[in-house]
Amino acid sequence: MTQALYRKYRPKGWDAVIGQDHVVQTLTNSIKADRVGHAYLFAGPRGTGKTTVARLLAKAVNCLNEDPAQRPDNTCAFCEAVNKNSFLDLIEIDAASNTSVEDVRDLRDKINFSPSQGKYKIYIIDEVHMLSTQAFNALLKTLEEPPPHAIFVLATTEIHKIPATVLSRCQRHEFRRVPVDEIVGQLKQIVKEEKFQADDDALTLIARQSAGGMRDAISLLDQLSSTGAKITLALAQTVLGTAASQTVLDIAASILDREPARGLGTIHRALDSGADPRSLARQIVEYLRGLMLIQMGNAAQVEATRDVKLQMESHAKSFSSSDVLRMMKAFNNAATDSRGGWQPSLSLELALAEVMETPEVSTPQAAAPVPPVGTMRAKPQPEPAKQTESAPKSAPGETSAGKPVIGSGEVIKAWKQIAASLPKSQANLGALLNSVKMIDVQGDALVLGFASDVLVDKMNKPEQLEAAQKAIAEALGVKLNIRCVVTNAKGKVPPHVSQDGMVAAALNQGGEIVDMD
Repeated sequence: MTQALYRKYRPKGWDAVIGQDHVVQTLTNSIKADRVGHAYLFAGPRGTGKTTVARLLAKAVNCLNEDPAQRPDNTCAFCEAVNKNSFLDLIEIDAASNTSVEDVRDLRDKINFSPSQGKYKIYIIDEVHMLSTQAFNALLKTLEEPPPHAIFVLATTEIHKIPATVLSRCQRHEFRRVPVDEIVGQLKQIVKEEKFQADDDALTLIARQSAGGMRDAISLLDQLSSTGAKITLALAQTVLGTAASQTVLDIAASILDREPARGLGTIHRALDSGADPRSLARQIVEYLRGLMLIQMGNAAQVEATRDVKLQMESHAKSFSSSDVLRMMKAFNNAATDSRGGWQPSLSLELALAEVMETPEVSTPQAAAPVPPVGTMRAKPQPEPAKQTESAPKSAPGETSAGKPVIGSGEVIKAWKQIAASLPKSQANLGALLNSVKMIDVQGDALVLGFASDVLVDKMNKPEQLEAAQKAIAEALGVKLNIRCVVTNAKGKVPPHVSQDGMVAAALNQGGEIVDMD
């Protein structure tokens, strides 16, 4: 059986540990000074080297080399035994499958026996947070006063689940996520040793997908190498299930060019080819985060391929900082939104429609000045067409459709409740109602303003209108005919604002409340 790459390339010496210099320095100093503790707690994300460093510690404290600075030397009998998993005094326990108090009591009974081979018995308890409360209590006394030949190393990915009484009895070491550039460097070394063929961009993608875990990165490389082909960026994207960077670039370009149809087409093509909607949304957010970092003068922190980074720098100049923040919020909502239900593309479509609404995405140079706090910003509107002589004039206080059967304020107050009252089978309709930007009652007509034609078309389907009318009638006791329009309004009129006053009129004409005392 072929050995997995992550096991084959597990560090055998302190100098081979990647990304955890702060931990290695402390442990090697304690070994040189012969001041090794009796209990350690290694905490951090998975695959960052907790168990590896624990095994190195076991080798170092039992190494036969006379020079403490050379331990472990990987040449003595005890070091070789650890490397071959045959060292009897290294006991690894999986707390996930040994959670009971009886398991800990059994360990406590055996710990008093002297080491079989080396100077110390090393107990590595992995995923220690899985122990029961009773098991932790049984472990406390042993951690506080272990026999002189025993050393405990507790490893966990969830340190917040460890009782304070246990934490206080251990030397605590925090393992960090490994930086992308260090992971890429290690992957390049493995590629060279294994005589693989791999593009640098593909290795960067693998490193980013591993989320800072060296073990996961090496496992992904192992998976890709099994195809037998050269590891290219395209192959990595296909096997790992990530959307192509070009998809994200095309979506950003369609927003910049104010072409919603093009953006929707790009999204649908990506989803049709197998991309996960939430994964695509997360990639868009990550790309926008890169634009934000560049705009804030932190381009060095952006992790991207050379070509993508050049495009990001161009987009960072083309979008204003407020546009980038607005887009990040919209697509971040799509990344965490499950309201789409049977329509997976809905959350992405809503996000795209939201960022396409006015104020138009603009360049930093053309961005309008921000009004002072407490003022209102209104969007310029085209002059209304002059009425013809044949058009009847409405009586004072009436609309063309007659007197309103209910006030706009009452509808606005109940709107969230109406959307929330819909069953899960109508999640699509609920998402549309939550995306309404303007509400107005004109006679027996309820006018709903949406950010784009896309949303208006979705809402105007007979089954959606009928379901919405029914929900409104049940909540308010009136039957209203729904009319959908595209609006520039930034939001609904708040319930505590006069529905017939100047503020409401400004909002319905495209204004935005910036601040309210």
